[in-house]
Amino acid sequence: MARTSLTREEILVAAGSLVRRHGPAALTMRGLAAELGTAVTSIYWHVGNRESLLDALVERTVEELGEITPRGRTPAARVVSVARALRRELRARPHLIALVHERGLTDRMFLPAQQALARELHAAGLRGARAARAVRAVQFLVVGYVLVERNRERAPVQRPAQEDLWHAATATKGGRAGKNGQAVQDGQDPALARALAGPLDEERLFLTSVRALVDGLLAAGRKDGG
Repeated sequence: MARTSLTREEILVAAGSLVRRHGPAALTMRGLAAELGTAVTSIYWHVGNRESLLDALVERTVEELGEITPRGRTPAARVVSVARALRRELRARPHLIALVHERGLTDRMFLPAQQALARELHAAGLRGARAARAVRAVQFLVVGYVLVERNRERAPVQRPAQEDLWHAATATKGGRAGKNGQAVQDGQDPALARALAGPLDEERLFLTSVRALVDGLLAAGRKDGG
């Protein structure tokens, strides 16, 4: 039996869930009606046709990306928290982010995160063009990292695998030139090779990267007076 009551919010939540799980192509009015246990006419009544529904989903996604709140005791910690939250939100809804991009709203979507970063960088003493470059550097790091993660997830199984490629000898291949051009193997580091052969901790690597970037940006700003 079809549901007798339904809200626009319930429809958008269900539609967003379908897109997250299966992509935009899976979002049909009949499929959404079945998901909600209602009639197709009820969907049309609340949100219009499919294009109107997609537009509403895009607007909702833009709004959700605007709800990122900085956390931490210092400007640097708050900048890192914004970067972490932005990565998490982008990772959680790749198909919806793609819809935002297709409709030409990417810059608008990123504006709230940029504004949050700008406030914290300003609090840390950065001004003008240096602050603008810092905002973009953090944003590009996050977006680039997410793209690499997505590419790794969709890549075919690698043969040979990384653990087969990396071993103790690889870590020092080439060495350096000593006296009379003689090769010198001076950096034996089997722990390096073992680490590169092991599993990747993506969260830890991201934190290492963004913290190093933020620390470098703030240190340069203090050195040059903002």
